[in-house]
Amino acid sequence: MAGDTGRERKNNRETGSHYERLAGAYLEQEGYEILEYNYRCKTGEIDIIAREAGYLVFCEVKYRASDKKGHPAEAVNPAKQRTISKSALCYMTVNGIDEVPCRFDVVSIENHEVILYRNAFDYTG
Repeated sequence: MAGDTGRERKNNRETGSHYERLAGAYLEQEGYEILEYNYRCKTGEIDIIAREAGYLVFCEVKYRASDKKGHPAEAVNPAKQRTISKSALCYMTVNGIDEVPCRFDVVSIENHEVILYRNAFDYTG
């Protein structure tokens, strides 16, 4: 049968979690305060929620072992941006947050090179 097995999904989650923690450590070195990893709501998931320089920051982490499937940041396409945006709105609503400047960052990890894209995209509803 085609598709991921349970073991492959678990390994993908473990790999994702590893690189999200690596990205979080990098963000902390850059002065971010990590608030939450893997926030989930009915609209989707946000890998890292943090504070930095007065902003509430919603971070998407993308990892690739090589560039065969393109640069990791390219995977944050318009559909993914909409999902992250809706999930960010959900987070803010659930936590009673308003009047706080927000932005969307992307952390790209290819091999072991970490690249931070601050303000990578705007809210897309």
